[in-house]
Amino acid sequence: MKSTRWLYRVGALSCTAALLVACGGDNETADGTGPATETPAEGVSFEEPLVVTYDGGLYVLDGATLEVREDIPLDGFLRVNPAGDESHVLVTTDEGFRILDAGKGQLTDDTFPAAEAGHVVAHGERTVLFADGSGEITAFDPHDLGDGMPETEKFTTPQPHHGVAVVLSDGTLVHSLGDPESRTGAVALQGDREIARNDDCPGLHGETVVADEAVVLGCENGALIYAGGQFTKVPSPTPYGRIGNIKGHSDSPVALGDMKIDEDAELERPEQFSLIDTTTDTLNIVDLPASVSYSFRSLARGPQAEALILGTDGRLYVFDPVTGDTIKTVDVTGPWTEPDDWQDPRPTAFSRDDAVYVADPATRQIHLVDVQAGTVTASATLEQTPNEVSGAVGHHHH
Repeated sequence: MKSTRWLYRVGALSCTAALLVACGGDNETADGTGPATETPAEGVSFEEPLVVTYDGGLYVLDGATLEVREDIPLDGFLRVNPAGDESHVLVTTDEGFRILDAGKGQLTDDTFPAAEAGHVVAHGERTVLFADGSGEITAFDPHDLGDGMPETEKFTTPQPHHGVAVVLSDGTLVHSLGDPESRTGAVALQGDREIARNDDCPGLHGETVVADEAVVLGCENGALIYAGGQFTKVPSPTPYGRIGNIKGHSDSPVALGDMKIDEDAELERPEQFSLIDTTTDTLNIVDLPASVSYSFRSLARGPQAEALILGTDGRLYVFDPVTGDTIKTVDVTGPWTEPDDWQDPRPTAFSRDDAVYVADPATRQIHLVDVQAGTVTASATLEQTPNEVSGAVGHHHH
């Protein structure tokens, strides 16, 4: 474990809102209430595509202007994840993971087949797909997506389960362990050789990679960290402490996790969250203001790795990830309550680089938040109620 304490980066990142967009034009409808839909010309692409699901389809938006570039009808409850490059998004369907070229606004017919398609983890040069129904793990280089279906590597877990996997830069595969009824821990493999394993992670759910390629996994009794060739269990300070959703940032060794402490709750609406520090192997629980809770779609990271929580009071809370101190709050939506059904729309946060997007189903709006300035810089109203929000999250190809 590295003992060097991470410091905030100095200097601003490139401003998403200032990006030049290839497909220009008048963005407003006649009454000015929202963006007009503009179909991109064949072969024309645009920067920073954003994808929003609704009941019956997908919107592809320009991430800088929030203009709807494409409205793609598609049945079923849709889940969307970054594919790992600057243009593509993976859409979870009954058949598997379908490739959406979001930069061109085109849903392709190419699909990674999967029995009960589950988690997508895009990290570095490998994107990893997990099929819950078979335990099959599929890895590929996302930069090959522009040329059609890429070559894949396949791995299989001992038993199918609702799992997750990630491939690190040295080729180490870290994946969850479990069976159709439960998850118990994780293992790290180099080829066929087992490097490390830990079976003290009941209910394992949620994964992220933070600075120095430390992998953080959520458990019902704390968190599990894989770094330096070994697993370290970080216990929750509470008897029951379920972390199931985690957000990392490559510039910070601290992972942001949710935190549920009521084992008997049918649906706990948590009023605290967790910060897992991989340099000190500690877990810090931070309380939100009284009566403010959040949902699993409320977590994000800011441009300087700030920990972001979208609260039920309609505010985006910005926390220092090391100290847990509140840096600022930004008013974004009206007050809301987490719905009982996890598939139902609720305010959702999604971030990349210096842009933070918030979907508000009550108003059918998408907001672009400037965390540094503490303001909402753009808003657009959609025809359909937004549900999940994702987008292309690329990086420079090594």
